[in-house]
Amino acid sequence: MRVYIFLAAIAGAFTWMSTPLIRHLAIRLGAVGEVRARDVHTVPTPRMGGVAMLLGFAAAMLVARGVPFTRGLLSDGHQAWVVVAGAVLICLLGVADDLWDLDWMLKLAGQLLISVFVSWGGLQIISLPLGSLVTASPSLSMAITAFLIVASINAVNFVDGLDGLAAGIVAIGGVAFGGYSYILSRSSPSYASLATLIDVAMVGVCVGFLLHNWHPAKLFMGDSGSMLLGYLITCASIILTGHIDPASVHSSIYLPVFMPVLLPILVLFLPVLDMCLAIVRRLSKGQSPMHPDRMHLHHRMLRIGHSVQGAVLILWGWAALIAFGSITILVIPAIQVLVGMLVAAAALAVATMLPYLRRRLPEIKEENIAIRSAGRHSSGHCSAQEEGPLPTGHVVPSRHDADADGDGRHDDEGNGVER
Repeated sequence: MRVYIFLAAIAGAFTWMSTPLIRHLAIRLGAVGEVRARDVHTVPTPRMGGVAMLLGFAAAMLVARGVPFTRGLLSDGHQAWVVVAGAVLICLLGVADDLWDLDWMLKLAGQLLISVFVSWGGLQIISLPLGSLVTASPSLSMAITAFLIVASINAVNFVDGLDGLAAGIVAIGGVAFGGYSYILSRSSPSYASLATLIDVAMVGVCVGFLLHNWHPAKLFMGDSGSMLLGYLITCASIILTGHIDPASVHSSIYLPVFMPVLLPILVLFLPVLDMCLAIVRRLSKGQSPMHPDRMHLHHRMLRIGHSVQGAVLILWGWAALIAFGSITILVIPAIQVLVGMLVAAAALAVATMLPYLRRRLPEIKEENIAIRSAGRHSSGHCSAQEEGPLPTGHVVPSRHDADADGDGRHDDEGNGVER
């Protein structure tokens, strides 16, 4: 565990130190995010922070190669270097988008090519939950792996809308999954695990970048960062759950059998949910799935009345609830996890709606007071007309003598209008 903490600290420190340099480079290259109608920030801010993240991740992997505990993970096979190569490619694709705003179809094609390359290099889901664990064909494994990587990349990209939101959510998912993979690796001859190594390096990268990205952010991660984080967390989960027998983890429940496919989605549940809602919303309007709008979950939080920091913290809480809940259900009785999740969900629901209730409840109270006041005023006016003394010589006309409006018209019990 101490080695992993050390490597996370290396990744975080290197990311933190290199971020100011990347910020100046982004300004020189013109990678500055202009203020658009859908944006929350009000000042043009440089992006391309993913380059600093990549440098931090690469530094951690290079240091891990020299540490005896993790040296074998990077020297005994090529899988680790395939992951690093894919990280470089996906970050470069993001840099191109940060600089030139690539068309979404071109960007998606690049993501697919990189995902297929990584899958072809050996990063694949081997076992699939089809009734029982079976070995998938190479072509099917590559297709499913590429699909999961592309989906996770775009999920993190969609949720990257507030300062610190995406980095925090991915860090939370990385901590949850890293703890799970560490527990599983302790049953192996060597505690060292490539999945855990990737996770802890990614968490360190997120923490180091958050020190510059907390509101108001000095630098945005851009597509180079959001796509990199989605790629790394999916690679780690595929490396672990795509090759082990999940039924051996907790034989009393059936859920572990589906972990090779479910785990990347559960760890990134909030970004995946936001992405699915955005795609459905845009397609229902006849728009492109990548058409920008201000209807993401973080935009809705701001409309409720949360500050940027408050919205980020609450969304972090929801992400932690789902990520840790989905992991702990594999090692703790399901009923205990369910009770804990329900209590936490209730507390988060109250925190989510609190600004709206604080604003809306006084408005409802004022509306009720106004209604009661109008009711009393109307009742008092009617009483004065009914009980007040009539003027001397006043004769009350019959309903057939004159109409109430004085215009020569009256309604005869709803049967028509007479003159």
